[in-house]
Amino acid sequence: MQLEKSATAQEIKKAFRKLAIQHHPDKGGDEQIFKEISAAYEILKDEEKRKTYDQYGLEGLKEGAGGGGGPDAADIFDIFFGGGRRRAPRAPRRGEDINHTLNLSLEDLYNGKTIKMVINRSVIVGPPTECETCDGHGIVLEIRRLGLGMIQQVQRHCPACQGAGCSVTRQKERKIVEVLVEKGMRQGEKVVFQGLGDDEPRLETGNVNFVVKEREHDTFKRKGADLLIHKTLTLNEALTGFSFAVTHLDKRQIVVQSKPGEVIPALGSSNKAFVKMIPNEGMPSRGNPFVRGNLYVHFSVKFPSDGELSSEAVGALRKFLPGRPPELNYNEDEVEVVNLSHTDMRNFGKGGMTAQEFDSDSSDGTPEGVQCQQS
Repeated sequence: MQLEKSATAQEIKKAFRKLAIQHHPDKGGDEQIFKEISAAYEILKDEEKRKTYDQYGLEGLKEGAGGGGGPDAADIFDIFFGGGRRRAPRAPRRGEDINHTLNLSLEDLYNGKTIKMVINRSVIVGPPTECETCDGHGIVLEIRRLGLGMIQQVQRHCPACQGAGCSVTRQKERKIVEVLVEKGMRQGEKVVFQGLGDDEPRLETGNVNFVVKEREHDTFKRKGADLLIHKTLTLNEALTGFSFAVTHLDKRQIVVQSKPGEVIPALGSSNKAFVKMIPNEGMPSRGNPFVRGNLYVHFSVKFPSDGELSSEAVGALRKFLPGRPPELNYNEDEVEVVNLSHTDMRNFGKGGMTAQEFDSDSSDGTPEGVQCQQS
């Protein structure tokens, strides 16, 4: 909408109302434009300020007198009167996207697959019919009288069209699509079908997104493009060597074995888990499946239980294993020989009698039920 420079106050007021409805943020309009419209109207409705603008332009308003840019200056009033105002074109408003969860196994994400899915959508048939109540704006203005000559102007959604600005005829549409799950896709990534959402009047149709949800795997744990498996070794395997088979996510059989003389410790550096790696046996990278992550193996060593080793086995171990314990020379009548009990580090610091237990005893420090006999 453009007005002549000679527009009356009534014409400016009418133009402001229509522009305010058109650009109101609640109706998807540009908030900055709405603010500029309101700022321009506050000046144009004042006779003195409008005369200054007509004569000296926006610069004259800034300086409070006659100086500066002149009536042809490009400023916020161009939205009323036209002129040199230029704005970058805004992207068309779009309806809401529809998201569907795509439950996938780790095998699916490793190998990739194509899945046929059904999309049920609502489409508009024929052109929309503009609402006569709100003239297609979707909102109406109400004047409320507050008494003593005061009124309040309120905007609300049009009750006739429920804020849509028009009425439409809809029908259901069933569409079958093929969802391509690429190798290496990750949790939360989307397969997007543009323009297959529900039709909305005066809006670009939204998209349908199939969102990846990765199911847990019994053998492999994934982090990024890397995979992790857990392997428990016997003490024999940890000391003398091991060999075990793994069925990979593409059904390949991989045999993992230790190097000659390699010893697997119970813990790694800094008392953390001991982990080794098989390069390039992790997940493929999305977009370039020939670049793969790594496969990590977390080792645990299972020691023999009490009584599981015979005296002959213990003797053989002492004979052949390095680090034989030193023989202690002591007199059994002079030292105290003790054995160990099972416990947990969470009990450390909880031994002895606590202060509370001591306070609950008798006041003279003698436990209850014990009497001291005085002579």
